[in-house]
Amino acid sequence: MMCDQTIIVHLWFVTIHPFDDGNGRLARALTDMALAQDDRQRIRCYSLSTQIMAERDEYYNVLEKTQKGSCDVTEWLLWFLGCFSRAILRSDDILSGVFTKSEFWRLHAQTSLNERQKKAINRLLDTGPEGFKGGLSTKKYVAMVHISRATAFRELDQLCLLGILQRLGQGRAVRYELVDSRNQAK
Repeated sequence: MMCDQTIIVHLWFVTIHPFDDGNGRLARALTDMALAQDDRQRIRCYSLSTQIMAERDEYYNVLEKTQKGSCDVTEWLLWFLGCFSRAILRSDDILSGVFTKSEFWRLHAQTSLNERQKKAINRLLDTGPEGFKGGLSTKKYVAMVHISRATAFRELDQLCLLGILQRLGQGRAVRYELVDSRNQAK
């Protein structure tokens, strides 16, 4: 299988280090290209290169361990395959977010919202349920869309009345979160 060869070629390419600069980038690009060819799919929704960069400290650690000593590639293979798996899981999360956002806007296509409200909703959709530390507050809304507190209160209240946001807490502890669109679709 080409994937097995690709993993080993990546390791030895960065070990040989044929160029003064860019060996890692080139190895990641060649690995992504080889995997894409092996997949035989028109579209590939994961990026191994991005995942390797997200885990670069561990990548360098396992490279160094493999390059020094007995040159046993087992640890490299295990790490690489784990990284490959995490790249696919990461793309699954990203695609899930895209589908959620698409479904939300499909459900609310006829809802009249201003650009500030759309911007805030998109930020909430992009960051997910735990995206805003402490939740979306009026103060955060004001800072995000650059309006007065009074306008922010009105716009947030409108979003609550439209069933897009729900208000949690009271007084200064009030936070807003998106209403689960799956409940609205039913």
